[in-house]
Amino acid sequence: MDKNTIFMNLETAVVDGDEGKAKENASEALKAKIDPLDVVENGLSKGLAVVGDRFERGEAYLPELMMAGDTFNAAMEILKPEMEAQKKEITKAGTVLVGTVKGDVHDIGKNILATVLETHGFTVVDLGVDVPILNFVEQAEKAGVDVIALSSLMTSTMPEQRNVIETLKQRNVREKYAVIVGGGPVTADWANEIGADGYGQTAMDAVALVRKVISEKK
Repeated sequence: MDKNTIFMNLETAVVDGDEGKAKENASEALKAKIDPLDVVENGLSKGLAVVGDRFERGEAYLPELMMAGDTFNAAMEILKPEMEAQKKEITKAGTVLVGTVKGDVHDIGKNILATVLETHGFTVVDLGVDVPILNFVEQAEKAGVDVIALSSLMTSTMPEQRNVIETLKQRNVREKYAVIVGGGPVTADWANEIGADGYGQTAMDAVALVRKVISEKK
């Protein structure tokens, strides 16, 4: 089975919520010596993006979103041992605090980002979902992070990203951290408007952005 077929099968498996197909093709990817990060980015993540877009348009509902997430996780069970093996050879590149903002309980995009960051050598502090503003601020200080990554999957919760940045300013600690934003409805224009340090459309975009903002801080 060639690489593109495996990627397409994984995308379809996530969209259909077919855990068996996802596991089978994840195993095929490893047999074919395909980089597991490519598998996540070009197969599994694309499927999640399709379901996420449908959810935003009201064409899919929470059960479909949860099935897609479960299918993604089923494939990740196959891929993670290889990712862990690769990670052992990577020097820690910095610490990133990730979380979905207050009022938003979607975690698929955040989980993908956390996984991909870890496999690229970053230490990840994951606060989960529905995270209050002060939790971001206090945990960033406690963990001594370099970057705060704010996820929002609903338009109605996007202002919380701005509120986190404003709270950092009020506490005179904004300059200590790079703040990046992401999520389905989030755009580069929004990131600029709220004073974020950048926006990542995909998990791999976010990794490149994290590397960039950390290097600029040094």
